[in-house]
Amino acid sequence: MPTLRDIKRRIKAVSNTRQITKAMKMVSAAKLRKSQTRMLEMRPYADKMGTVLKNLARGAERALHPLLLTRPRKIVEVVVITSDRGLCGAFNSNILKAAAKHIAHIKREGFEVSISAIGKKAVDYFKRRNIPLRGTWTGFSGRIAYSNAQEVASDLIENYVSETIDEIVLIYNEFKSVISHQVTERKLLPLTSASGQEGSDDMSSMDFLYEPSQEEIFAVLLPKNVEIQIFRAFLESQAAEEAARMTAMENATKNANEMIDKLTLQYNKARQAAITKELMDIVGGVEALK
Repeated sequence: MPTLRDIKRRIKAVSNTRQITKAMKMVSAAKLRKSQTRMLEMRPYADKMGTVLKNLARGAERALHPLLLTRPRKIVEVVVITSDRGLCGAFNSNILKAAAKHIAHIKREGFEVSISAIGKKAVDYFKRRNIPLRGTWTGFSGRIAYSNAQEVASDLIENYVSETIDEIVLIYNEFKSVISHQVTERKLLPLTSASGQEGSDDMSSMDFLYEPSQEEIFAVLLPKNVEIQIFRAFLESQAAEEAARMTAMENATKNANEMIDKLTLQYNKARQAAITKELMDIVGGVEALK
């Protein structure tokens, strides 16, 4: 049976934890607003750039640029994007479960898998399981810059062009709303042609005039598109991470409030029992003196 002092000490500890979770929720809410704004501004640009290049690639000679070349799939690169920090609910575990499932599926199809991990949680996950990683990047969470996407894109393009890998798939959390994010698997390379399913926005049936030339345009835009799509994935992941952390801290604060209420009730009952016992001792003593 815990003493009054023990219960009071526990109430104080839970109250201190509640202050921390409440402060973390406010910090995450502020970061979420900034991350969400950047992500929403990037989405239409990334979508349109990907659509335009797919339509251009449909009528282009594949030999014009190495990133247009398609070859038999032998080695598939899986790029897993997680956060560097925890305390964000199931944000990282959902990504890692989906990545493990996708990797197992590729292996069952008879292809070799190469893995790159972005974020400390992904790096630690694969290292604990002694799974070799081709590339690792950490320290991006909370301060995503375009240079980070350029660094990753440069490495992936170099390995794709040198035929070290034949296909690249990004796995990350796509932001849906403050309370919802979805694990997304997006093929980055090779660049697939447009399928003509986008209605009035589809340009696949058009003839294009190139200035200065097809080669020069593809030489600039194809690597740029890889950078943009990776940067978009980073921003989506960051917004989803802050939303998940805000929700997790809000739930933790609610749980702390409920625990404090229960402990306070327990404290009051124990205090009342102690007072009753003291009164009974006093009455018993008085009766003994009569």
